[in-house]
Amino acid sequence: MKELDLFDLSAKVAVVTGASKGIGKAMAEALAAYGAKVVVNSRKQEDIDIVAKEINDAGYEAIAIEANIGDFEQARALIDKTIAHYGGVDIIVNNAATNPVYGASIKTDEAAFEQIMQVNVQGIFELCKQALSSMQERGGGSIINISSISGLKPEPGVGIYSVSKSALIQLSNVMAYEWGKYNIRVNSVAPGLIKTKFSEAMWSNDAVLKHFLATTPLKRVGNVEDLKGIAVYLASDASSYATGGVYLVDGGYLLS
Repeated sequence: MKELDLFDLSAKVAVVTGASKGIGKAMAEALAAYGAKVVVNSRKQEDIDIVAKEINDAGYEAIAIEANIGDFEQARALIDKTIAHYGGVDIIVNNAATNPVYGASIKTDEAAFEQIMQVNVQGIFELCKQALSSMQERGGGSIINISSISGLKPEPGVGIYSVSKSALIQLSNVMAYEWGKYNIRVNSVAPGLIKTKFSEAMWSNDAVLKHFLATTPLKRVGNVEDLKGIAVYLASDASSYATGGVYLVDGGYLLS
């Protein structure tokens, strides 16, 4: 096998949630560029239609399937529709997330807490369970769960979101432990401060930005391009013996 073949995703089918913009879109583009057939997912069909068209216009292959991952029936239907169209699922990138409360955890009411956990943890589990039999039939697969450095270290302003991202890491570990016998690998990616619309409340805050830059060895905010490589690595045979890991993409922030 040539070394570059380790990253070849030809004949693989990848589902990327929360892919209308930001990290999810970047990862969908990267997986498609390395040969995967990509299912672009988000809550609004018109947004993901644009992303799928951009991928197809670039000479790769993608379709768009709308689903709200916090609605468990829709999450399961996303997998069913993918299998109906492409015949199976090999790769899942769980990037869809929500954080309706910016501030201390005490500000989070019961409804917001439930919403955060449904989208950021429970919906992911339901989606992965629905894909399990297909991955077993295809000889294995790779699940990449997008957590956060806040899932490893509490950060100001993202209280219960941090709790959900910590739970997602442990969910990844449990699935890696239990599903390894099926050659299904499950890993977490923990981005630091990445300049996206989702994280705008943080990087647009001068005090937060100043603190981040002062304590980050690489002295910059990340961008979505910084996440493409780790997605391809974890999706491909290049990481065939890697499971249950937490991969930091944070500019070294957690070293401080």
